[in-house]
Amino acid sequence: MTGKAVTLIAIVILVAFLCTAGCTTQPSATVTTDDNTNITLLVYSGAGLKKAMTEIGEVFTENYGIGVDYTFAGSGTLITQMDLSRKGDVFIPGGTPDYRIAQEKDLVEEPGYVAYHVPVIAVQKGNPHNITSVNDFARPGLKIALGGVNTTAIGRAGDKLFQKLGILDAVEANVVLRAPTINEVVVAMNMGTADAALLTLDQINPGTMDTIDIPQENGLTLIVPIGATTFTEHPDATQKFVEFVTSDEGKAIFAKHGFPTYPDPAYMGIEP
Repeated sequence: MTGKAVTLIAIVILVAFLCTAGCTTQPSATVTTDDNTNITLLVYSGAGLKKAMTEIGEVFTENYGIGVDYTFAGSGTLITQMDLSRKGDVFIPGGTPDYRIAQEKDLVEEPGYVAYHVPVIAVQKGNPHNITSVNDFARPGLKIALGGVNTTAIGRAGDKLFQKLGILDAVEANVVLRAPTINEVVVAMNMGTADAALLTLDQINPGTMDTIDIPQENGLTLIVPIGATTFTEHPDATQKFVEFVTSDEGKAIFAKHGFPTYPDPAYMGIEP
């Protein structure tokens, strides 16, 4: 091969190299450095929020491409799981008292607020036992279903009210079910194995139950909080999820499933 040919080949190779270098200074449109790629968040959610949170997870994944897996259980059970595993990204219990317990254990960050869990008295359709207030839960012979004191926010709040009214022991004598989640209480009312229960508005089945309001001054209404865990490995994606749940779009999904959304003038006296 002549010297000229060698020189010509060298020039061609150099030009090709320079062109290639220039073409790679801008990333291709198909290349992504999004930290959310292939992320799936683990959300600890109160069982009573299952319908709303399931839909929220679906919409969030569609909007952001971030997967969402749930653990649904009573809030007390979820706190124990978080404390033992130190894994997961988000906590959303049925009320702020349980969230404060998680904060005291340094499991969660500061919360945002989503909706209200409004307790009501649920009675069998037609109210055959003529129940008019929580005081009637102490009436001998009634069958009462309640959420667990150590596992559900409403179970704990209800017992505080019974104690305040001086009827805790009499109510407990009538309890036929102390359920680990509120969902089992709903089943008991639907099946007719309980005469009355404390449920929340979003859990009422109008086909099998009637409701009696509980005066707001009794302090049973709970605000639903949500926040990131202190040990999340996906802080940016977690923040997106928390912001979505507390956004107007997220709250609209809660409203669709029967929750009054936060803030609501009807519940302005209720503090987190």
